Amino acid sequence: MRPITRRSMLGGSAAVALAATLAACSSGSDSGSGDSGTGSVYFLNFKPESEDAFKTIAATYKEKTGVEVKVVTAASGTYQQTLQTEVAKSDPPTIFNINGPVGLATWQDYALDLSDTDFVKALTDTSLALTDDAGTVYGSPLTIEGYGLIYNGEIMDKYFATDGAKASSIDEIKGFDKLKEVVEDMQSKKDDLGIDGVFASTSLTPGEDWRWQTHLSNYPVYYEFKDKGVTDTPDLELTYSDNYQQIFDLYLNNSTVAPSEASAKSVSDSMAEFALGKAAMVQNGNWAWSQIAEVDGNVVKEDQIHFMPIYIGVDGEDKSGIALGTENFLSINSQASEADQQASIDFLNWLFTNAEGAKLLTDNSVAPAAPYAAFAELAPADPLGAEVVEYMNNDELYPINWVFQTYPSQDFKDQVGQHLSQYATGKKTWDDVKTYFVEEWKAEKSS
Repeated sequence: MRPITRRSMLGGSAAVALAATLAACSSGSDSGSGDSGTGSVYFLNFKPESEDAFKTIAATYKEKTGVEVKVVTAASGTYQQTLQTEVAKSDPPTIFNINGPVGLATWQDYALDLSDTDFVKALTDTSLALTDDAGTVYGSPLTIEGYGLIYNGEIMDKYFATDGAKASSIDEIKGFDKLKEVVEDMQSKKDDLGIDGVFASTSLTPGEDWRWQTHLSNYPVYYEFKDKGVTDTPDLELTYSDNYQQIFDLYLNNSTVAPSEASAKSVSDSMAEFALGKAAMVQNGNWAWSQIAEVDGNVVKEDQIHFMPIYIGVDGEDKSGIALGTENFLSINSQASEADQQASIDFLNWLFTNAEGAKLLTDNSVAPAAPYAAFAELAPADPLGAEVVEYMNNDELYPINWVFQTYPSQDFKDQVGQHLSQYATGKKTWDDVKTYFVEEWKAEKSS
């Protein structure tokens, strides 16, 4: 797997263009308006938070072309199971998501060669496509996304104005030690700040724990890969295990709930706490804005929601930005009828190369940055998407590449999540978490 860097994502002047989008996809022809004959489209959506947006887009496309686009969304954490069930049906998905090289190894027999499609040719950097060793394209990125620590600027400013505050602005928080100092001081002043805890609850319910077993664990794995100069390895040592533990502990111990309660919390619980002003920070990605904004009683203003990098205590991390990448590669079902395949190609061509399709993706906040020419003049529709763009274009900071696409399996990630949950409740030690991570990684990678 080729690591995603700022340069590879943006490619020169296309950086601003890519960044300026908030959707998914490309530039080019006006195809997608009728060449599909009797074909139809069934899109199995990966992201629950984008379901309404895709249904709106599907309705517009049907009005324009007469082609039916069925949108089905898998529940959080169940995409692979849902896909396995759906592809076995007589009317299987025609467009589905592959999450990276490991996913491609599983689904390549169901993935159509997309190399000659207009939307793949419209990528600003074709190296962003999901390919096999021979260079055949089987998936094209919906977007580039980012995640980090989302914070409420109003609450942070209130803290900075308190007596004895450990920092006077966000700009002073440039590493784990300072983050910890500020967070623990804020937690001690939570009543004065009007919050239940600094961090929204650490959601550790099975299926709701991906922020920790995947996104947070990405950090120690990324830094180990970086040290070793590799993009994957069967012999992961988790050399940054202590760093992983200390940031996870910081979340657990300075939260809206006690660590023992985290195993019963969902992502929606966590986002609601942040939206209602009960927490000052939450780890999540740009996609969270729609979740926050739609919470009944949301008090977080658009101009007061921002990203801060996740710090874990690594040398030089003051020059790090947020985590940038994608695990959302769109593929077309090679087992579908030719008519449905063509209808699906036409639909993706329209989304990614047509100005109307691109604008719909952007206006509906489907994604923060689409690496396709059609998005060059489009601006992100939400504040977190705009900040992803800023981080992508900030040459003074290095991005944290998404390396979790190399994780051996979904079961591996799920079991890491269960170990983290049991650690939070005191049923396992951190050594248990590390041992499972290292030994199961090696066992699955070597099998």
